[in-house]
Amino acid sequence: MNRTLWELTSEATVFDLAQPMRRGMPQSPNHPPFRMLLERRHGDMRRVDGGSAANELIVTGGHVGTHVDALAHVSHDGYVHGGIPAAELQSHDGFSALGIDEFAPFVGRAVHLDVARLHGVQVLPAGHRITADELAAAEKASAPVRPGDAVLIGTGWSRLWDDGPAFIGHDDGVPGPGPDAARWLADRGAAVAGGETIAFEHIPAGKGHATLPVHRILLVDAGINIVETMRLHELADAGATEFLLVLAPLPVVGATGAPARPLAVVPRG
Repeated sequence: MNRTLWELTSEATVFDLAQPMRRGMPQSPNHPPFRMLLERRHGDMRRVDGGSAANELIVTGGHVGTHVDALAHVSHDGYVHGGIPAAELQSHDGFSALGIDEFAPFVGRAVHLDVARLHGVQVLPAGHRITADELAAAEKASAPVRPGDAVLIGTGWSRLWDDGPAFIGHDDGVPGPGPDAARWLADRGAAVAGGETIAFEHIPAGKGHATLPVHRILLVDAGINIVETMRLHELADAGATEFLLVLAPLPVVGATGAPARPLAVVPRG
């Protein structure tokens, strides 16, 4: 007897892979900070029957918190993905093509390549450059990457979320994939690539976001969307290797990125 999707998911564990959005959370200084204020409080306006409603005002950049990078986010020598001059697409209203609104919601197989576990640690050292060989080794210890999969790289860095300076890594750097690892992802046919740090890059100590070669390889050359600032350490603790990923960023027309709340649906047992 065929079972429905909702019957199958009722026997799975759902992991929330989004970091909570709050004022003062760690983020790149290149983007506007997240702000949320209670614009109307209960009692500011009361209805004749005694009812009252509260609501907030939210201001945020598209690349703050857990978010998806659109293909329009990065250019190289003035060109975005597909060899299109960026100047032809961009205006004050955003991008007429390659914006985050063109990202089709991803509901499909994901593989967690836990590089931290590969090295027998919970958190990779600051500034650790992940190589293609490490991804291949992590794949052998996890599950095979197939064309069209989402590939999430575990560094353990989301465990540092509550320590803002350490998470940002301005002084000591952050772990992340190097260019050869990015090409490995492209060669394996990944549809989406994600990680735990603010930038899906190897950031050496003291360098900041001076160059972003992995963004160029994935977004500009290969057309692979990137998910950043993901919460992956609970997946690592559960030993999850392959699962259903549900990923849908806000469809902000013409935007170069948008917040998302990825969900991992992991079979029990």
